Amino acid sequence: MIRFAVGLALALGAPGTIENSDTYPKNPNIDVLNYVFRLTLSDETDAITGRATIDLRFRVDGIAEVRLDFIGVNAEGKGMVVTAVASDGSRVGFSHTGDELFIQLPVPSRANQRIQFTIEYHGVPATGLIIGPNKHGDRTFFSDNWPNKARNWLPTVDHPYDKARAEFVVTAPDHYQVISNGLKVEETDLPDGMRLTHWKQSVPIATWLYVLGVARFAVQHVAEYEGKSIQTWVYAQDRDAGFYDFAVPTRQVLEFYGDYVGPFSYEKLANVQSNSVRGGMEAASAIFYGDASVTGERSVRWRNVIIHEIAHQWFGNAVTEYDWDDVWLSEGFATYFTLLFIEHAYGRDEFVEGLESSRRRVLAFYEDRPDYRVVHDNLTDMGQVTTGMQYQRGSWTLHMLRGIVGDDAFWRGIRAYYGTYRDRNATTDDFRRAMEEASGKDLSGFFRQWLYRGGTPKYEGGWWYDAASGTVEVELNQVQAEGEGGYFFQMPIQVGIYAEDESRPRIEVLQVNEITNRFTIRVDSEPATVVLDPDTWVLMDAEFERRER
Repeated sequence: MIRFAVGLALALGAPGTIENSDTYPKNPNIDVLNYVFRLTLSDETDAITGRATIDLRFRVDGIAEVRLDFIGVNAEGKGMVVTAVASDGSRVGFSHTGDELFIQLPVPSRANQRIQFTIEYHGVPATGLIIGPNKHGDRTFFSDNWPNKARNWLPTVDHPYDKARAEFVVTAPDHYQVISNGLKVEETDLPDGMRLTHWKQSVPIATWLYVLGVARFAVQHVAEYEGKSIQTWVYAQDRDAGFYDFAVPTRQVLEFYGDYVGPFSYEKLANVQSNSVRGGMEAASAIFYGDASVTGERSVRWRNVIIHEIAHQWFGNAVTEYDWDDVWLSEGFATYFTLLFIEHAYGRDEFVEGLESSRRRVLAFYEDRPDYRVVHDNLTDMGQVTTGMQYQRGSWTLHMLRGIVGDDAFWRGIRAYYGTYRDRNATTDDFRRAMEEASGKDLSGFFRQWLYRGGTPKYEGGWWYDAASGTVEVELNQVQAEGEGGYFFQMPIQVGIYAEDESRPRIEVLQVNEITNRFTIRVDSEPATVVLDPDTWVLMDAEFERRER
């Protein structure tokens, strides 16, 4: 690994913490510890009946009401109706308007006080729980909580900052099987053709990761990883193809991330075919894949989706962004760690091909939206929570960071970050500090220019050989237009100097900090060629060729 020099912090300044008003009404003085959702599903109606028991702790004195996210009935008659709220066996007052449920406390809270509320409700979900036929025409029930749709069928603090444990106790017709987070602790056939299934997730997770699938499944226990079950759940009609497709590479991916990052947090890992997503959804311990995911061909496309969603079990699920503004901590990480597994399992060429594909998408995106930043600034439209840039530019940011700090420091920082924030929340600043401590470098300028600003660098330049001085002269200029990010970048960039009949170049690192940059490199003989960024470390658009002096 070539360690690049960094000289960014003084010129660009530290990212700091965004201080503007957050549009989501967080209340860190209330901490939800556990949810128990008791749900009844039917074949006769799309209406669900629910009873949610919420166990929470107050961090301060004097709180008089608890706010939950919960969508009421809309103009089409879909939504949830709350019929009663109780605590300690007694009814308590509440108001339910729009998408907010406020529960009044009998007396104001005391610091560290714990309390339970039970909420009775019913209704037809407008979204969040998708009820309808799968590709075979069979009736199914599948959750779709991303990013903030759990509130359509579950009363929660529906925001990633408040992680909690959860249990799903589902009563449904007995021709269905039920999959959810965690471990199955009960399955009991009831009178009148109904079945009760109880799943318990004992590790705190964000609400978008709560999952429920109810269908006629074929279920396979594939293997174990560190004593934890690896499972496949596919439609009964897709048994053979689905069992074949999902048998690999799940175990190998779990082993790779476990070895390089840290322990897997959850009690099982299930790959689940569903009709509520098109690609994949990383729900903790039970990953959903779209109807079309089962092909019987182990396609590279779906193989890579499996890797990506398993990477999320570490990044996004175990370590969760505190705020949607930092969603790249989930998607950028899962995208890059997918490539890292590909490099490990399938070789360098496929890894570089993935980087180049991401590069093309980033450059095309910034032609139309030159000022777009990866870290949002208090996002108000949840429809814009992700673009390709949280994935591709976020992934490239991690790759460039790895190049700057070196392999040893990169993995040391990743393991420290994961170990510190596992099953908790983190911010971009938390990650930056972990990498600075691991590398001993001030990375604030690097983070600012790649995550808190838009644009991409565009370089034009070339090289020539000066026989009289025995040197290679390199010119490299930044030519991005003022509107393309509005500033120039400061980056270390490799050049590879190839001698005749040598497959590996001599590597020199150039610190490209200005708009116009000139470098002189002493050589023993005239190079066959000089290549900019030969090992693919920098996200850039570049034209670089040999010139005559």
